[in-house]
Amino acid sequence: MRKCIDSALLGGEDVEILIVNDGSTDDTAKIADEYQKKYPTICKALHKENGGHGDAVNCGMANATGKYFKVVDSDDWLDATAYQRILKILKKVVEEKHELDMLLANYVYDKVGRRNKRVMRYRHALPANRIISWDSARIHFSKWQYVLMHSVIYRTDLLRECKLELPKHTFYVDNIYLCKPMIHVEKLMYVNADLYHYYIGREGQSVNEQTMIKRIDQQLLVNRTLIEFFSRNQNINKQKYKLLLQYLDMMMCVASIICIVSDDKELLQKKKDLWKFLKDTDKGLYRKLRCSVFGIVMNLPGKPGRWFSKTSYHFMQKLFGFN
Repeated sequence: MRKCIDSALLGGEDVEILIVNDGSTDDTAKIADEYQKKYPTICKALHKENGGHGDAVNCGMANATGKYFKVVDSDDWLDATAYQRILKILKKVVEEKHELDMLLANYVYDKVGRRNKRVMRYRHALPANRIISWDSARIHFSKWQYVLMHSVIYRTDLLRECKLELPKHTFYVDNIYLCKPMIHVEKLMYVNADLYHYYIGREGQSVNEQTMIKRIDQQLLVNRTLIEFFSRNQNINKQKYKLLLQYLDMMMCVASIICIVSDDKELLQKKKDLWKFLKDTDKGLYRKLRCSVFGIVMNLPGKPGRWFSKTSYHFMQKLFGFN
């Protein structure tokens, strides 16, 4: 937590750091108050009852006074050089009164014990260092260029205008945080800088495989929420639609593979129920996702099919360095 806050403090008076203490029972409250006392013009400690990750983000959004808003989880941190560069760009955007709804930057899979860290970059996906609209430029994300919560900095008022409110006591709501505001993004900019260090590998972490198996119902709830949301919002710009469709494709893959690697009959049935829910909700959307590479690999029949799914998953796990 200290490493996280210290990395954000490099922004000085140009930033407001909201430290949300989500009903913790450890030293979080003490540390938050300590930083607020030491940096009263930069840090603000927000104490609340436990409501989970999504509710902590809600609290941050409700109290934010900055022009732009970024979520940084307490075990992650920001790269100093990239951070200063992006702050300089955002400051210029504000001073020159340009319209910018979202800034996109790279993130690093900072996995414990891995020497060569995998970086998610968006080179060749969209032009860098200039404000574009979905119609004004060619935007093409490859199958492996995923935009996550760690990539984005949103205009604060946009989050309020789209009435984003994340569910309480639910993990994996960062997927909702990425998709719902994205529908309303018109002006965006990509900066090719490795800003966010996404720390993974700690035992008990929400993205740890065994933890995800235990919390699969929460992941499935998020998936169903995204399916319903996407089904209602398909009449959008084609390039934006393609990006979000690719994201939903990945989320269906994540939920499916967690059920498959569990080797639990009940979870395998839940996977089938999720795909049935997709089909019942939107047959056209179901056909698109079921016929994608992920959709085919995640639904291969029988034990041989599940073996192939797991083998493919473990190969990608080693390649990207996720948990």
